[in-house]
Amino acid sequence: MSESKNDSLLQKAETERAEYAEHNGQAHDIISLRQRLQSTNPADIAEDFENLDDEQLVTQFRMLSKNTAADVFANLSGSTQESIVNAIQDYEISHIVDDLFLDDAVDFIEEMPANVVKRVLRNLPKNKRNMINHFLQYPDGSAGSIMTIEFVDLKEFLTVEETFQRIRRIAVDRETIYTCYVIDSQRRLLGVVSAKTLLLAEPEDKIGDIMDRDVIYATTCEDVENLANDFRKYGLLAMPIVDNEHRLVGIVTVDDVLEIQEEEATEDFEIMAAISPSDDPYLKTSVWVLTKNRLPWLMLLMLTATITGTIIEGFQDALASVTVLMSFIPMLMDTGGNCGAQSSTLVIRNMALGEVESGDIFRVWWKEIRIAVLCGGALAVVNCIRILILHGNIVIALSVSLSLYCTVLIAKSMGCMLPQIAKRLKFDPAVMASPMITTLVDACSLLIFFTIAKITLNI
Repeated sequence: MSESKNDSLLQKAETERAEYAEHNGQAHDIISLRQRLQSTNPADIAEDFENLDDEQLVTQFRMLSKNTAADVFANLSGSTQESIVNAIQDYEISHIVDDLFLDDAVDFIEEMPANVVKRVLRNLPKNKRNMINHFLQYPDGSAGSIMTIEFVDLKEFLTVEETFQRIRRIAVDRETIYTCYVIDSQRRLLGVVSAKTLLLAEPEDKIGDIMDRDVIYATTCEDVENLANDFRKYGLLAMPIVDNEHRLVGIVTVDDVLEIQEEEATEDFEIMAAISPSDDPYLKTSVWVLTKNRLPWLMLLMLTATITGTIIEGFQDALASVTVLMSFIPMLMDTGGNCGAQSSTLVIRNMALGEVESGDIFRVWWKEIRIAVLCGGALAVVNCIRILILHGNIVIALSVSLSLYCTVLIAKSMGCMLPQIAKRLKFDPAVMASPMITTLVDACSLLIFFTIAKITLNI
């Protein structure tokens, strides 16, 4: 579709909106709303748009200028983006996606259903469509899947003055200009030069003389979690991404890493709470979808919890002869679950930060078992005194306290080791969080309690 035809269609749509507003006596409100949108940060506009119904959303989105619309669109959730795409014309989709930075366009395409993707790609320029298709071939969760190709590349023979001329010429289409990348004729990465270095250098200095050759980079297949750890470790704003031949193919910026970290943290929290992860905002997710995300986990935990009931049923005779033992079951199970949750939460979080690896399993266990000895000892002593005061039976007090002590040891061992074992087996460590650990520890604590009680009380 020609540019003049697009402009004509845009003007027609603008005229129709104005006529509609005037007809409803809302022209003044729309003018004031347009002025407010023009003076508001795109991220804040996107946050407001998440709370609008579909009709208001599309109406206000069309009030945005071309550049602002792309920035706002990049900050919207997937479901809101889909609502906009389904309501606007093909030529409008083309304008929006074409103005997005490539990494944002790829993220948008990845989250859309197949029918929306087909419609979007059909209306994109051929070169951008080819680039998006190329990026979609990288494995999900790899550096290649989130990188952008909108960066400033330089040659080492350029002077600082020539470099500034090049930056002024191409910067408008680049995602960042704070760090520039020096490449050779084969696009192999040679070094980096920051904007600060350029500003402090003399105009006649050569880039090859002032660039930093000690480059921190990643390959296209690098896991994004490792990438995030490198950003935090080295305090980077951007990182170059190279292929297997060390050719520069893109960069990852810190805003993309922060977004990935937020997504990973949210996913971990949801899994740790026994909920299947979802990308959609809570208030925009239907009750049926939320139920579907939770029910399988609740069903699994309910079925595994029947193990606890089976254990209690197997020791009915012991409970019948010493009924007071029943009153200690909740305390043992709760304490064991809390101890296991403490250990698993800390281990999972430190694994996410890269501070604990699956190979550290015995180092972590040795640290946690020493903590368990101290915590278990303190809890057992206090519990023994409490039972003596309330019941006056030294045998029961010792039996329950010894059971509590062993439960703490088992719970902390399981809490620290199971997430690392899950990681070795290629599962998400967050699966072994509070609900699962609590269920397993409950069963172990009852077995320990009843076994010790039968031995010490001769029942």
